[in-house]
Amino acid sequence: MSDLQLPAKDVDILLAAAVAAPSMHNTQPWRFAVHGDVIDVFLDGSRTLPAEDPSGRAMRIAAGAATFNLRCAAESLGYGTWLGLAPYPEEPDLLARIVVKPTGQPDDSLRALAEQIPNRHTDRRPSNADPLSQRTRVALVKAAYAEGADLAWLDEPEVRTVLDLVRDTDLREIHDWRRRAERARWVGGDRTADGVPSEALGPRSTSYPAAVRDLGTRPTDRMRQETNFESHPDLAVLSTEQDEPADQVAAGLALERVLLTATRDGVNASFLNQPLEYDDLRREVQRLTGQTGHAHMIIRFGRGRTAKGTARRPVTDFLRMREQS
Repeated sequence: MSDLQLPAKDVDILLAAAVAAPSMHNTQPWRFAVHGDVIDVFLDGSRTLPAEDPSGRAMRIAAGAATFNLRCAAESLGYGTWLGLAPYPEEPDLLARIVVKPTGQPDDSLRALAEQIPNRHTDRRPSNADPLSQRTRVALVKAAYAEGADLAWLDEPEVRTVLDLVRDTDLREIHDWRRRAERARWVGGDRTADGVPSEALGPRSTSYPAAVRDLGTRPTDRMRQETNFESHPDLAVLSTEQDEPADQVAAGLALERVLLTATRDGVNASFLNQPLEYDDLRREVQRLTGQTGHAHMIIRFGRGRTAKGTARRPVTDFLRMREQS
């Protein structure tokens, strides 16, 4: 390890940016260890979703997104970063090791995206009717490619097939009390540190199936206001060629670069991932892209109003170990 010790105030900024990343049901399933100028990213095994994410794939994607935010924040502080994914097979919970050092060659693209971290949020409200421009679509494809992933836009027939798969997942969940109970633990009510509060669920759709995930499980949440959603949603599938743990972390890096790029261009996003929670439907989603690989996210993009994100726990809650400067 290097003798360089990151200042405590910089560590606070880096980790505050990291934990602003999205995670399934806002579980925030990551922890960090700081040793000198090295930051390790671990899974937090106490925040798993065994019913909806039994393999931990969604957790690893979330950790990758947090890692990308950390890299962006480091650039904003004048540091460069060197990254290794899943560096030690004998430590399965250690997903990434990041070396943070001053650099004379700043990455202006990461520095610009760092400015968008406080603005990014999952938007489950209707989008306006304006389709995304080709320039924006290309920019988001390039953002995914920069992190070794593919972003495939779905045409209208494929969008309708995805919505059919959403109906399929709903039918499968009817008698799955474990999934419903798990979701109820994390979704609904007033939440000040983690999970998805009722106010962030957005309105219910007047049509079914809709290109927005209705996470509501509580009776009051199931009765919230209804409204019309866009009839021709902009959907894209994020995938990687392989599906090992490191590939899933890389998918998270790509996801966050895509989301921050979208935020920069005035585009909001939400997720329609329930078909990906079943292996057979996940393969069907990947087939719809016409590409080889493994689907990780189904993303709905659209233009809408700004809104605040969901709450995060204090940075100190995420530290496994911290050296003082």
